[in-house]
Amino acid sequence: MRLRGNGSLLSVPMVFLVAALLIAGPVSPALGAEKAKKDLPERSITVASEYTGVVLAQGDEASIDLIVTNGGRRNENVNLKVISYPKDWKVWIKTYSYRVTGVHVKSDKSKSLTLRVEPPKKTRPGQYNIGIQAQTDDRRLTSTCQVGITIKGKKEEVKSEGVNIITSYPVLRGPTDAKFEFSLEVESKLEKDTIFNLTAQGPKDWDINFKPAYEDKYISSLRLKANQSQTVAVEVKPFPLAKPGKYPIVVKVSSSQAKGEARLTLVLTGTYKLDVGTPNGLLSLEAIRGKKANLSFFVKNSGSAPLNNVQFLSLKPENWKVEFKPERLEALEPGGLKQIEVSILPTEEALVGDYSVGINVNAGKVSKSLEFRVTVRASTAWGWIGIGIIVLVVVGLVILFIRLGRR
Repeated sequence: MRLRGNGSLLSVPMVFLVAALLIAGPVSPALGAEKAKKDLPERSITVASEYTGVVLAQGDEASIDLIVTNGGRRNENVNLKVISYPKDWKVWIKTYSYRVTGVHVKSDKSKSLTLRVEPPKKTRPGQYNIGIQAQTDDRRLTSTCQVGITIKGKKEEVKSEGVNIITSYPVLRGPTDAKFEFSLEVESKLEKDTIFNLTAQGPKDWDINFKPAYEDKYISSLRLKANQSQTVAVEVKPFPLAKPGKYPIVVKVSSSQAKGEARLTLVLTGTYKLDVGTPNGLLSLEAIRGKKANLSFFVKNSGSAPLNNVQFLSLKPENWKVEFKPERLEALEPGGLKQIEVSILPTEEALVGDYSVGINVNAGKVSKSLEFRVTVRASTAWGWIGIGIIVLVVVGLVILFIRLGRR
């Protein structure tokens, strides 16, 4: 502190005032933090088949998608092998044109491969299982999965005078809002060129059309030369409100000299739709560092198929805690609505400011996310303490000014 010759104050350091302001609370905001890999387990691998059940006709082969996932924090070399399959079957794992016995999967990533299945031509109808194993290089982590293969009778073949209709896959299965495509081979047995009319009978309000193989245009007739065959695609779009179940479709091929038909089946599993949100539509809340802040959101099954094993995941700043109640939903029926309670606990060291907390609702076939803005504030008690310190500093300065002024 410096004084003029007459004893009056020349300048006063501002250190006391700055210190008091800093005690009252930091002002540098920390914006949303990305999800750290610390949220993942140290190591985790899974192997799964995209289709756990496949139906084949006698003599048919199959290529099935196989997914290897690394859910841990470190990259993994994963060895793969087929551990069980029926005798005399040819089964192997491949990608593109070569076989695969292992794959490198980065942290929190997946790799897609192909399971190739070639049953003997005369395999009896029945249920068969194939087992696949994935194992890390050090053999500490192992995951297995099974694929069920159902062998039906020979390819469905409907014969009538002058024309044959052959389909390798008379039954297709999928969600109601999908587009399906059957493949038919139409074979003419006539000794002259003939134009065949194509018609289909299906459920009411369904959209059924014929297309040439590998083309997008629609057709209603087909010209075949004597003893010639040609592949035709049958495109089916179910009525959007159709309920889950089995639906028959009859395809007819006819001319003045010949006629034939094929019976197809479409199995609808329903639609998978999920809605999430907050009751008041707000996606923000305030929290005090070191203390829990509570909010709620709803989960609604807007589809026509049940949703099973609905899980909740969080994307949060490092060292924060996010808890859900309930932790997951075993099942959510079509039209079902559930309210989920969430508690968010900022760390004691969190700076005052805005943060981002993401919540993901995953039901397997469908998922939705919400992102909340969490405004962290200092405790009000520390605010009053800071104000008290400032007042004491100001009073001290005033007393100092008065004493120095009397000299």
